Amino acid sequence: MKLLIKNGRVVDPSQNLDAIQDVLLENGKVKEIAKKITVKADEEIDATGLVVAPGLIDLHTHLREPGQEAKEDIEHGTMAAAAGGITTVACMPNTTPVIDNAVLVTGVKDRAAAKGYVHVEVIGAITKGEAGKELAEMGDMAASGALAFSDDGHYVQSSRMFVNAARYVSAFKKILISHSMDPELAADGYMHEGAVSAHIGVPGIPAVAEDIAVARDCLVAEYTGAHIHIAHVASKGAVDIIRRAKARGVNVTAEATVHHLTLTDEACATYDTATRVSPPLRSADHVAAVREGLNDGTLDFIVTDHAPHAAEEKDVEFRKAPCGFCGLETSLGVILTELYQKKLFTINEIIAKMSCEPAHIFALKSGNLKVGAPADVTIIDLNKEWTVDKSKFYTLNNATPFEGKQCKGKAVATIVAGKLVMRDGVVCKR
Repeated sequence: MKLLIKNGRVVDPSQNLDAIQDVLLENGKVKEIAKKITVKADEEIDATGLVVAPGLIDLHTHLREPGQEAKEDIEHGTMAAAAGGITTVACMPNTTPVIDNAVLVTGVKDRAAAKGYVHVEVIGAITKGEAGKELAEMGDMAASGALAFSDDGHYVQSSRMFVNAARYVSAFKKILISHSMDPELAADGYMHEGAVSAHIGVPGIPAVAEDIAVARDCLVAEYTGAHIHIAHVASKGAVDIIRRAKARGVNVTAEATVHHLTLTDEACATYDTATRVSPPLRSADHVAAVREGLNDGTLDFIVTDHAPHAAEEKDVEFRKAPCGFCGLETSLGVILTELYQKKLFTINEIIAKMSCEPAHIFALKSGNLKVGAPADVTIIDLNKEWTVDKSKFYTLNNATPFEGKQCKGKAVATIVAGKLVMRDGVVCKR
């Protein structure tokens, strides 16, 4: 099949490309990029006035399969990704049962191939059951296609265990992803510890709980030489620790979430359970530091941490609500509104942080539009004005702190392996 995208502004930071070009996709690959392509195609898209970018990549999502399908499932989660312009997601292993063996890795990949709308990578657990007591068979999982390893949702509290895991994965060149939060320091809190938590009477989680954990993880990376990736960085102390580690040549990378880049703990003042996340939304000085870290390369890319929960789980008192909310369908629009439209980041920088960099760091073939690359493309209207309306989401559960937000900028088409899977906000049925 041939799909021709005409007259778009092609933005591909991986090859320093920003120009009005045509893009020809054929048999699931990028066939040609040129000023004018006249070949007859099976389908043609006029992208005049639009940005044509490598497909967006989100390496931190929770698709909840197996066992937690009341929260989310692969079908609806990948439909939500397609709706948001995302062509590849990586799902975390804190499912029921935990994805801690090769059989489960293969099962999720097979399920995604059968039901998914976008590419799904699988992240396996570091320890069996994410219990922190015994290493999982990461070698077997890697052989079965696991992208990386994480006990996301839990901190590997035993430094001995984490060092052993780091040494183990180094043998097959995989990455450890750490949910860096000291559980003892965080145990009694429900939001960021600061003026807002004191004002509304909710026990807080001190930023040092994150800082201490990040410092340990950076030291383990330095000691073992293993590649350790810090998930959802939210504190200014953590940003500074990672920056210093990178300056020493430590093999550490890090990510920032959309919500930690765009929301402060003020959002929690209404006790909206959609604002309860881990790490918590922090104060404005932390948000500024996270933005600075993303800008200077301390933080390598942007993720959603899409983590839906069943409606009845979120419809409770703030302190009793589980952490997390859906984010795949709002991520690009919120980032464009808060970072691009306010001239804090260029569109080239945003595409790099949402596509090229995660692909490069995690050795994915996608994240670029070079000839021969996978035909994964996101087409973006930078001027499209729209309002977040959770009733129109594809995700199974739609709690979001961005409900009613006025946005400017949106994905208007998503192409996966050369096939159009979303157009004008409507996901094409398989």
